Amino acid sequence: MTPAVTLEELLGWNQESSDFWKTHLEANPALLDLACDIGGTRNVQQFVRHIWGVELRWAQRIGGLPVTERDSFPDGPLEALFDLHLQAMGVFTDLLRNPELNWEGLLSLDLPWMEPRPREFSRRKLAAHALFHSQRHWAQLATLVRAAGYPSGFKGDLLFSRALA
Repeated sequence: MTPAVTLEELLGWNQESSDFWKTHLEANPALLDLACDIGGTRNVQQFVRHIWGVELRWAQRIGGLPVTERDSFPDGPLEALFDLHLQAMGVFTDLLRNPELNWEGLLSLDLPWMEPRPREFSRRKLAAHALFHSQRHWAQLATLVRAAGYPSGFKGDLLFSRALA
């Protein structure tokens, strides 16, 4: 066994977190209306849309697929937003199963919000970025709902993930 953390393990960790938040938000639907200004959002539902939509867009970029326009993502309900995540996980899974994919090969990105340099990244780095982006935001959501008086019990640290031995 390698001591390195693999993209497959990060994908598993990401799935655990997404499953947790889907279940928690289904059980506590009032949280979806809770005010939130992270990532240009106004409430938790928009924030979740951002998290899962960004996952899908990164997966599509890494796979060389057409990138879904952000404006075409559904605003809700939660199940429709979770479908964005499932689509992203499907793309990531297919990419990880492709033995011919060059994970170290560089992709050139021309994104308006990105600094002019660097604009070339390995697929491996982009995949890790996408998965850590989600984890960072889930931790922010845990803090937000706890501060609003709705503790979630979210154990999002990698230490608690079943995806790693």
